[in-house]
Amino acid sequence: MYSLGLLLMLAGTTLAAVLGPVPQYNRPPVLIRILKQSQDNNFDGTFAYDFETENGIANQASGYVKAISPKEQAQVIQGQYSYTAPDGTPIITRWFADESGFHAEGAHLPVAPPVPEAIAKSLAYQASLPPAAVAPSAVYRRR
Repeated sequence: MYSLGLLLMLAGTTLAAVLGPVPQYNRPPVLIRILKQSQDNNFDGTFAYDFETENGIANQASGYVKAISPKEQAQVIQGQYSYTAPDGTPIITRWFADESGFHAEGAHLPVAPPVPEAIAKSLAYQASLPPAAVAPSAVYRRR
């Protein structure tokens, strides 16, 4: 059994060497010129950058440091990028990132379906209830 595995491994390696690397694209790479580029970094944590290429790709962002508490800070960044999809559709994505995470919006991004009415009623009912006397984590804690 050991020799069969070795034989298969050698056959696969030989075949890969004969065929060579598999090309990922059917066309040669094209160099794209950068039409505009700027960057501004400051010692206080604020920054801004943007660039635009000749094939229509554009990207810009700016950010700053936000004080969450006396001992804690978070970087807040907002920006957008745009390009043309292979089918010709213009893609524009606006986004921001902060201590709550990354958030993006654009016409090309999927949107969650609306909450079903029964679920919305259930959530409203649960929110109207008084808080539990015992924390839920304490109920399930083993001693």
